[in-house]
Amino acid sequence: QTLRCFSTAPADVDGKIWPSAAAAIADVPNGATLLVGGFGLCGIPENLINAMVEHGTTGHTAVSNNAGVDDFGLGLLLQTKQVKRMISSYVGENKNFEAQYLSGELEVELTPQGTLAERLRAGGAGIPAF
Repeated sequence: QTLRCFSTAPADVDGKIWPSAAAAIADVPNGATLLVGGFGLCGIPENLINAMVEHGTTGHTAVSNNAGVDDFGLGLLLQTKQVKRMISSYVGENKNFEAQYLSGELEVELTPQGTLAERLRAGGAGIPAF
């Protein structure tokens, strides 16, 4: 399996193709903001999420249109309490999410889907504070 990463690649990586998910996320620090693609549970970066769980970094802000479910997707990062803030348009069926939010462990910013997409587009285009 190969993974593509849209960041600066180290010299030992051929372009932006990484040999493994673990190698692709090896330099993700504590407190990083993670933009997680997919729609619902379709098209999510399962292997990268699993690698992040194993990597063990904490304090992340996750930006995604959903919060996963208890044992899949971003739900895995929520189970291990690696996410401290969630920016999402739908949070639905995740008991870990609910428990962490109600206990004050997880910050939540609910954003309509269109606004979320536009905020990401504007940020990618270099338009700050949108």
